[in-house]
Amino acid sequence: MSDIESDRHRLGMATRRSVLGDDHVNRAIANSTEFDAPFQTLITESAWGHVWSRPNFTPRERSIITIALLAALGQDDEVAMHVRATANTGASREDVREALLHVAIYAGVPAANHAIKIAKRVYDQLDANKTSDEEA
Repeated sequence: MSDIESDRHRLGMATRRSVLGDDHVNRAIANSTEFDAPFQTLITESAWGHVWSRPNFTPRERSIITIALLAALGQDDEVAMHVRATANTGASREDVREALLHVAIYAGVPAANHAIKIAKRVYDQLDANKTSDEEA
């Protein structure tokens, strides 16, 4: 790995952890194998170290864009992951709702409808966990 790649990887890992959280990233690393290690490096350096680390958009704005794109593409697991990540990016539930309204118009009602179901399920889980934490 060259110094530039190392720097990009370090930046990407820091950004990835700030958005997705240490637990998620630690699980991804722990579950990585020789087969998918190059993919993990690719997404850490390119998605997180390059695109998500650029200064032009805030993490909130990137989060909103990402959720809309993933919803339009029908990437259910990724939609759920990025809806959970809004707790770290500052994107509100209203932001997600507005993004999914755009998906309905520009990518289709079925895609938005499905993503709304996913977001509702994620928010229900987050709310249940928050209630459990408050009771503890």
